[in-house]
This record gives sequence, structure tokens and C-alpha cells, in this order.
Amino acid sequence: MKALFVQHDHVTSSGPIADRLRHHGFEVDEILVVDAGNFRTPNVLFEFPDLAEYDLVVPLGAPWGAWDDESIGRWLTPEVEWLRRAVLADVPVLGVCFGGQLLSRALGGTVAPAPKAEIGWTPVHSDDQSLIGPGPWFQFHYDRWTLPAGATELARNAAASQAFSFGRSLAVQFHPELDADTLQGWLTEGGATKVIADGQDPVALLAHTRAEEGAARDRTYALVDAFLERIAMLRPAPSPTEH
Repeated sequence: MKALFVQHDHVTSSGPIADRLRHHGFEVDEILVVDAGNFRTPNVLFEFPDLAEYDLVVPLGAPWGAWDDESIGRWLTPEVEWLRRAVLADVPVLGVCFGGQLLSRALGGTVAPAPKAEIGWTPVHSDDQSLIGPGPWFQFHYDRWTLPAGATELARNAAASQAFSFGRSLAVQFHPELDADTLQGWLTEGGATKVIADGQDPVALLAHTRAEEGAARDRTYALVDAFLERIAMLRPAPSPTEH
């Protein structure tokens, strides 16, 4: 089986999600939409690959708005259409934060700025903790989706919807792919200023993330396992050694 990660910026890693897919025998490909040289001018042209080559697509997060067609529309609107085609072709999608918001748009939902940002380690209320654990999960977003018609909301908190499924696809608002190295990259590329503006200390947030990393990885592994088995229906073979 073959999985494709869509990395929208140069500092976001596929992290423990990719690690777990490799554990289950997936071949993992990664494509980068906006490279480091275009990070400040991200409205680039990008051609998305043939979906027929993949069994699973994982669009990751991004520092831009999933609603902002004016600033990144040269690749944003093609990606929304590409994800719509993936769902229609019955290719499972695991959308992460910005990627989950794109999935909402692809399915007829909307995305818009939220009343306030969510930044840091946050619990969620899950309707099925064996599928979406309560966390804490790492959040770093300013926007939120509306639930598309026909989707099933799986988790939420007071700030935003946190997970929904549609057919063989799953969107999560939080960041199960995050590790401390990825957070360090985000902080370096402007995230520290945003954390400070939110009234938090980026040094303390990074230290918290390093302390949480092992437990967060285990939560991510459990999420990926449940997604493959119960949503994507890819049914990974059981392994004699876990983690």
C-alpha cells in the first residue's frame, strides 16, 4: 500500500503519522507545495499527482488560511478539487488541521476565521475515545470548519469542531503529526510571535511539547490504527511487536 503526504510548507513534518504507516507496511511519499524560498510569497503554481497511484492521502497543516483563495488560491482551489476527486474515487483522506479544513471545503463545508486561536496542548470531547482519544492534542490554528452535509462529527471542544468522518475519510483539527522538532520549525518561521501574541511563552510551550512527546506519539499511533481499521477500511495486518 502507498500513502501520500501533502506538506504545504517546508517546516511541517509527517512525523509519527508516517512512522506508524510505515510500521503497517505502507510506502510513504511526500510532496512539498510551498518551498522555503516561496514561504513569504506562497501563491505558487503546483500540480497535484495522479490519485490512482495512492491508497491513502494525508494533507497536513499550513500557516495560511484554508479559506484564503486570494493569497494562495493558485494551489488552494486545485487542492480542494483534487481532494474532492479523491473522495469520489473512494481514496481515503486523513486531513490534519489545514488539511482537515480543506476536506471540509471539498465536501461542501466552509472554513472561516474562528473567534479566537487555539494554541497548545488541549483536551477534546470525543464521542468515541477508542477512535479519537481525548488528548491532550496539540493545537495551532486560527480558523475552523463547518460540518459538511453527510459528515459525522466525532469530537469537539468549546472553540471548534475537532474531528469528523465522511465515508472512508477523516478530518482532525488538531496536530497528531507534531513532534518537538516540527514545533521548533514553526516557532522559528514566525510561530513564536503568534504564541507570544496569544499570551504564552514559546520556550515553555516547546519544553511542554518535549515532555509530552512520548505519550503524544502513542496517542497518534492509536489514532492511526483506528483510522486504518475502522474508517479507511485498509485493515493493516497485526504486528507481533507494537510501537
